[in-house]
Amino acid sequence: MPVTAVTGSASGIGAAVCNLLKQAGHRIIGIDRADADVSADLSTAAGRQAAVEQVLTLCEGKLDGLICCAGVGVTAPSSAIVIGVNYFGVTALVDGLQEALSKGNNPAALIIGSVAANQQLGNPDPMVAAMLDGDEANALELANQGPGPHIAYAASKYAVTAFARRKAVTWGKQGIRLNVVAPGAVETPLHQASMDDPRFGEAVKNFVAPLGRAGTPDEIAKTVAFLQSEQASFIHGSVFFIDGGMDAMMRADHF
Repeated sequence: MPVTAVTGSASGIGAAVCNLLKQAGHRIIGIDRADADVSADLSTAAGRQAAVEQVLTLCEGKLDGLICCAGVGVTAPSSAIVIGVNYFGVTALVDGLQEALSKGNNPAALIIGSVAANQQLGNPDPMVAAMLDGDEANALELANQGPGPHIAYAASKYAVTAFARRKAVTWGKQGIRLNVVAPGAVETPLHQASMDDPRFGEAVKNFVAPLGRAGTPDEIAKTVAFLQSEQASFIHGSVFFIDGGMDAMMRADHF
């Protein structure tokens, strides 16, 4: 039975991933702020370390899969929390559980990014460099002084995608696969909060994929489950847009 840790397991995409992988025979170690096997606040260094330690205890030092779904959006209390959870909350677990994954059977890890990451391709915000340098204090300071949570969100998703692509080179040599799924709008509590937000709600509602609707958590989870399976055994270091055509709509000639 594969043992897979899933952050953000209590709701949205994370909950859908857990349900699907359980059906496929995985033993799940759920990580969230509440209602999970491991309760932890991934916005803080202490919370991340506690999460890593508890997962290592529960998996007895051997992990077959890691899926980082936990994230916050533009309605977070501050831009710094967006950076703390979406980037450092992911990278701390990826790094902290690397050794356990190296001992697993056909190990694979996956990060939930976002189509919004591509907003940073042309001219990345200085937050991106600070994140990729591992300078959390500077990244958080830049976020709080920056243009707003929508930029912090895009920057965090761009940075974590670049982190995964860079990490894939060394992880591949250890036999650990690492991929990114980049959803567009998905019917989750996070997306609903964005639509209800007086600052960003109208823009979120008007940004509609060519397929004419938002995705569902189950649609994202099916791709995640495939990428974690042996059917995807040669897929590594890739970014998959599951967005109803949003990325194609925005940058058809760049791929």
